[in-house]
Amino acid sequence: MQSTRLAAGLRGADKLARIPVQVDRSVPSPPRPTWLRARDPGTPAVRALQSVLRAQRLHTVCEEAACPNIGECFASGTATFMILGAICTRRCPFCDVAHGRPAPPDPEEPAHLAATVAAMGLRHVVLTSVDRDDLRDGGAAHFAACIDALRAVSTDLAIEVLTPDFRGRAEAALAVLAGAPPDVFNHNIETVPRLYRAVRPGADYLGSLQLLVDAARTLPQVPTKSGLMLGLGERDDEVVSVMRDLRAHGCRILTLGQYLPPSRDHLPVRRYVTPEAFESLRGIGLALGFDEVAAGPLVRSSYHAEQVAGAAARVAAR
Repeated sequence: MQSTRLAAGLRGADKLARIPVQVDRSVPSPPRPTWLRARDPGTPAVRALQSVLRAQRLHTVCEEAACPNIGECFASGTATFMILGAICTRRCPFCDVAHGRPAPPDPEEPAHLAATVAAMGLRHVVLTSVDRDDLRDGGAAHFAACIDALRAVSTDLAIEVLTPDFRGRAEAALAVLAGAPPDVFNHNIETVPRLYRAVRPGADYLGSLQLLVDAARTLPQVPTKSGLMLGLGERDDEVVSVMRDLRAHGCRILTLGQYLPPSRDHLPVRRYVTPEAFESLRGIGLALGFDEVAAGPLVRSSYHAEQVAGAAARVAAR
């Protein structure tokens, strides 16, 4: 399918040329197993939704990050909206979002977003964003403006946010969101501590854990959620250790999915985790006390977000 991504910025090898740990392109990913297949993204339903998004000048992480579930999600009329533009201030080597100098936040974006969500008839919407280290509040005020705009068009809409780490600005960012609270607060831990410098340059493992515990304290009625990519070289015992850390920091919902490199310039896959292994990790997570764990090769942070949040809410209500 022809790309519809609008962002102009550095991608691939150009984007990753200045990261602290260079990608070893001499190590190829192993062949993709036959059981790991996503739905064809080039359907009429997908193209129709892309036309709506372009008309409203909106971005989705589904397109910008080359998500393998775009065909399934767009065909069902759902999308994860990426606010604050499509240019990121960081250069993570697992991610396909463009790097560069972002434009100022679009003041019309909240209204465009609300109109689109209303037209789609969504019951649960996910808002994420690029890292905006150029903004004093990391983009928190724009998140709040989008939440307010969505609440204005539907009081029944469930709003999930998947935020960046608000590096050095987390306290102020959470104070802003306390005035416009979402229904789920998600921030991805992404990988195990040993791999952070290679996978998440510019991020901090303990800082991400602190953001989650601060969010749980600042927004006590809002469940916190996080996710990991598997297949980057982590061991299962390291994954379980991160799961324990997340629970110790109040995280209630977890997603586990297979890392898939967007291109040959990105970090290679070190292993493909089988569906059976994902199911085993899900069982461990539930035993640790997560309200819900979504685990599988194609699971992503916002994959089936409405169903995952509903399952977690039913557990929490017991």
